[in-house]
Amino acid sequence: MAKISETPLMKQYAEMKKKHPDAILLFRVGDFYETFSDDAIATSEILGITLTRRGNGAATSVELAGFPHHALDAYLPKLVRAGRRVAICEQLEDPKLTKKLVKRGITELVTPGLNLNDTSLPPRENNFLAGLHFGKPDRKGRRMIGVAFLDLTTGEFLCARGDAQTIDKLMTSIAPRETLRMRGTRQICQETITVKTIFNEQDDWIYTSESARERLLRQFDTDSLKGFGIDEMEEAVIAAGSLMHYLDFTQHTQTRHITSIARIDSGNYLYLDKFTMRNLEILAPAAEEGTALIDVLDHTVTPMGARMLRNWIAMPLLDIKAITGRQNAVEDFFRQPELIEELADTLRRVGDLYRLAGRLSTLRIQPREMLQLAASLDASDHARALLSAADSDSLRSLGAALSPARHLSELIRKAISPDAPANMTKGNFIADGYDAELDRYRHISRHSREALDEIQRRESEATGIPSLKISFNNVHGYYIEVRNTHKDKVPADWTRRQTLVGAERYITPELKEYENTILGAEDKINELERRLYLSLIDSLTAEIDLIIRNAVGLAKADCLLSMAICAEVNRYVRPVINDSMSLKITDGRHPVIEHRLPPGETYVANSVTLDCDTRQIMMITGPNMSGKSALLRQTALIVLMAQTGSFIPAALAEIGLTDKIMTRVGASDNISAGESTFMVEMNEAASILNNMSPRSLILFDELGRGTSTYDGISIAWAIVEHIHENGRCRPKTLFATHYHELNEMEKTFPRIANFNVSVSEIDGKVVFMRKLRPGGSEHSFGIHVARLAGMPRSIVKRADQVLKKLEEASAGPSEAGTPKSGKADVSGLGSHPDGYQLSLFQLDDPLLSQIRDRLLTLDIDNLTPLQALTMLHDLKGLITGK
Repeated sequence: MAKISETPLMKQYAEMKKKHPDAILLFRVGDFYETFSDDAIATSEILGITLTRRGNGAATSVELAGFPHHALDAYLPKLVRAGRRVAICEQLEDPKLTKKLVKRGITELVTPGLNLNDTSLPPRENNFLAGLHFGKPDRKGRRMIGVAFLDLTTGEFLCARGDAQTIDKLMTSIAPRETLRMRGTRQICQETITVKTIFNEQDDWIYTSESARERLLRQFDTDSLKGFGIDEMEEAVIAAGSLMHYLDFTQHTQTRHITSIARIDSGNYLYLDKFTMRNLEILAPAAEEGTALIDVLDHTVTPMGARMLRNWIAMPLLDIKAITGRQNAVEDFFRQPELIEELADTLRRVGDLYRLAGRLSTLRIQPREMLQLAASLDASDHARALLSAADSDSLRSLGAALSPARHLSELIRKAISPDAPANMTKGNFIADGYDAELDRYRHISRHSREALDEIQRRESEATGIPSLKISFNNVHGYYIEVRNTHKDKVPADWTRRQTLVGAERYITPELKEYENTILGAEDKINELERRLYLSLIDSLTAEIDLIIRNAVGLAKADCLLSMAICAEVNRYVRPVINDSMSLKITDGRHPVIEHRLPPGETYVANSVTLDCDTRQIMMITGPNMSGKSALLRQTALIVLMAQTGSFIPAALAEIGLTDKIMTRVGASDNISAGESTFMVEMNEAASILNNMSPRSLILFDELGRGTSTYDGISIAWAIVEHIHENGRCRPKTLFATHYHELNEMEKTFPRIANFNVSVSEIDGKVVFMRKLRPGGSEHSFGIHVARLAGMPRSIVKRADQVLKKLEEASAGPSEAGTPKSGKADVSGLGSHPDGYQLSLFQLDDPLLSQIRDRLLTLDIDNLTPLQALTMLHDLKGLITGK
């Protein structure tokens, strides 16, 4: 037996593997997909299937793991979710028709960013592939970066150009599953892009203007890119072109649904940096069991609407007219509850029209999905009629954006059987009556026995042979058997096929023709069904623009309807968006916390007023758990919601257009990057200070707690002062802190106002009122919070004792005979005041005092090692009593 690595099959495998060495190769062998060697080991681990060996002993054996071909839809998603690229190698000819090695070829390369398998795609999220191109640096070392995003499942194609910070922000908001870059740019990419994504590299010849433009022009069948508004965005054009080249490389050639490309202008959207996206839990909760803002706001009923709403929330608008347009539609829906109900029911009948269009274009759409497409197009027509008949311009414009599609749905229903199977391979999916030739072959297949009986009856009557019968065997096919007693009646045009002891077997031209017809009927039926189905796909794809246009229109209607339903369910109101520099929120509420309150419990609302000229900075103090952090976050979320066009959780609101929301909230280490909590704080704070603008909204929560108290106070003071006094801009700022010393800033800086979140002390217990009041707070009630957290009573009691000692030491007589302040006097900031630190030996504990006395009288310079050990032994004895 030859070595398995030298067999023709394995040589063929090796040739296929060379084409995509970094991908797992699923190699079709009969009814199985097989993997070998390292691929088999990886596949076995990811899928949890058995790993075996094949060959002559360990020296020549190879690892093997496989699964049935019909299980591809179950196993492929798991490989892709594990971040692996998968090359699918199919048999290109029928093994029954060849005695040689079956021809094979790679038909598709599936990657995390190019995944058309519905079972592995989250229906309410896009599956974007990103491309990056780094431009050449200018004289000052600054470089522009191009980025493009493509969702192959929907045909959405976007691109942008900007500096490193802008592109990183876009990457964070859009969160591509896979990102392409040019070979040799790994280091600069690591320095620029912080979002978690899978990177793959391509050759440098792809990243040229000529190559990119040629590929894009070929895709869109245009003479230039000016019509898309990207002609002058060189880096973005190259990034977009690199994605189309990747489609060619991975053999995703059916791309007629990619009909255009849109530019993303950062100046059109409110800036949310990566820290803010994370800190405000906009699209994903910080904890696995938590709730994100999107979870509260999303009342969409279609997957494409859910994806669009997600994009709206990630990129709020900066155009007051566009925001107002969305608000008008939401309000008009809100005022017509009957329309809300009927339109929602209609949209529930709409499938994922965007992805259905993608599956149509890529020739992957299955018969039952065709029926779903027809139902979606019918629902689109009904939605169009509902919206066009509405009594408001905003809703009628939504209807006008939808195109009549009944002719397409009728074409589908005429062609596809109403009880069509889920998969083409099962056949019988073309409707009866659609094609005369197909009907004839189906009639033959379904009624072959009756037809043969008719031939037998006719020939028996014509020849006068009553015992004549028609039968079949695998050697001679269909034949007429005549007993020898009647063989003299056999017509001359019959051909003898076989002689038996008591009978003769004959064939006739008619019977032979019918045999060929019957035996070929099933093959002919399958061939005709495939041909008719592809013709239907071609007819529908010719109007792919109409389908995609309706998908966009229905998704937009779904988003606005969702906002109206959300407003009704949660008692939200319409905010006023204007061009002022102020922010006024009356009785605002945190949308997520309110959503998670137990039934019957009411959220304590708070009002916030900020103005760049009068009250630029609100200094908020108050106890732990009193609601300072919630107040900061709810203010930012209300602004964000307002600029998406949504109604908001408040009684009233006037919001001056905000161009950036930047936050420094929460405390966490970034261990993998070697950064402490304090370093993370400083990185986020530095990003805010370097990028703030006159229209920014800035949130600081407990800045400086990652370092020592006086370092933290000093840094916090300096940052607040810079925001107030920098002379470049006056961003609106909420600053929550435990450092009560910062309340002194109100006396010196005119646009700083002190507020506190109030508490009450009842019967020795602290009750959190969660209400914002003017003025500073002097107490944090940290020990009370420890008690609420279930800290052992002995520790809480000891903490109370230590606190009293600290307060007594801090309030003792000074050198001038006056009591010292318990906090640093930082009102002038001319020089740092003396700080007071609790000494271990200031406590009234006789044992500690005794240990202190022993240590103070110790002559360390003349102490021998033996004496030192003896001293430690004695001290230990004092503590343990032994």
